[in-house]
Formats: sequence, C-alpha cells, structure tokens
Amino acid sequence: MTESVVGADWQAWQNSWDRQQEWYLPDREERFRVMLDMVEALVGPEPRVLDLACGTGSISDRLLKRFPKAESVGVDLDPALLAIAEGYFEGEPRVRFVRADLKDPHWTAKLPHDSYDAVLTATALHWLYSEDLRALYGQLAGLVRDGGVFMNADHMPDEGTPRINAAERAFRHARQEAAKAAGAVDWAEWWQLAAADPRLAAPTAERFEIYGEHADGDTPSAAWHSAVLRDAGFAEARPVWASPTDALVLGLK
Repeated sequence: MTESVVGADWQAWQNSWDRQQEWYLPDREERFRVMLDMVEALVGPEPRVLDLACGTGSISDRLLKRFPKAESVGVDLDPALLAIAEGYFEGEPRVRFVRADLKDPHWTAKLPHDSYDAVLTATALHWLYSEDLRALYGQLAGLVRDGGVFMNADHMPDEGTPRINAAERAFRHARQEAAKAAGAVDWAEWWQLAAADPRLAAPTAERFEIYGEHADGDTPSAAWHSAVLRDAGFAEARPVWASPTDALVLGLK
C-alpha cells in the first residue's frame, strides 16, 4: 500500500488494513480459516456471531463470504476502524456494528441479542490486562449459548522456551524488514495515512485520544487462557491452532 490509498474507497481501506496486519502476521488467513472451520464443526453454517473487538470487520467479512446465512454483530471502541467497517459493509443486512468499551461492565447491554452461537476475536484482546480479560471471559460465558463457542486468536507466547523465542523473533524481524524495504506499510505508517484521509481524520484523532500510540495489556499463555475459560464456565477449552508466537484458543460452552 502507498499513499494512493488516501481518498480511495472503503474496499481499499479494508484491503490496506489486511495487508498491514499481514506484515505482522503472515499466517493471519490460516488462523481465520481454522476459526471458521471450528464454527462450522461445532455450531453449523448459519451462526449468529459476535465479532468481538472487530476492528474493520475482518472476521465478519470472511464469515459472511463463507457462510451466506450467517449473521454478525461487530463490537469495538475504535472510531476510525469502525468507520471503515461501517463504510465497507454499508447496505449489508447481515451485519451491524456497536460501539462499546469492553472494560465497561455494562457493555453487553448495548448488544442487539442476549446470546450468540459463536463469539470470535483475533489479535485484539492483548490490549487488556489479565484481570480485565478474566472479567471479560466471565461475561462471555453468559453470552455464548449452551453448545456454542468462543475463540480468541492472539499473541500467547510461552515464556518457558527463551532460546526458541529469541530465534523466532530474530527471524520474524528480519523478514519484516525485508518486506518493509519492498514497500510494506507498518502500524505507524498506516495510521498516518488514515489521518490524511478527510473521512478518517477526525475518528483517527479521537482514536489516539482513547488509546495513545498503542494500548497496554498482557499476553498470557494459551494454557492460561484455557484455564480461565474453564473457570468462567466453559465446559471445554484448549488451543486448536498455533504458530511460534500465537495461538487460537477455543472454549466450548
């Protein structure tokens, strides 16, 4: 992506967000595929989904393309990413968006439904500290119907393997630098482009008032996520996909 995206349509902004995220997560599509495989396996091809911390709606986009009879509710606090999502999905009756702060204990009151077949999130909840995440998992246990699923794909490093972690980090950073030299746009540059678009300038400024440069949070292990989900009321929980740095943890109600 280059500055030519400024002033382009919402499809271009959606695409540019995906490319920027893939610079950090080259296996991003694989985790989405496994996530939707597990949705189909456990709740079928017509799910009502809560796209949690939805951003531009990347999960909802893939959900609706794979499952034409699915329904999605996206929830996020970021006004700029929600602006892209709302623009991209304008006129699409199968998806709606809600602005809410997941740290607000009453955020679920803003949702249009009391229960969901699946709650899905990716590369988002690491901006919550562990105790906030524990509280959120407790709330999600009340939103997922019996037999439904929650899935979180995020950074879940294993601190017990420092040499493996160091080697992976060096390899990943070298690959990222090569991609950037070839024209890839990173997080900071992407937001500079967003701020230059007249339609996104105001929501981008508001976004940085809320979060600053980047929100703080914790990245506990997949084992921690699985244990906390079971404590919250999920009958079963475990990773169903993993990369050297990330994992997709599934909780079955």
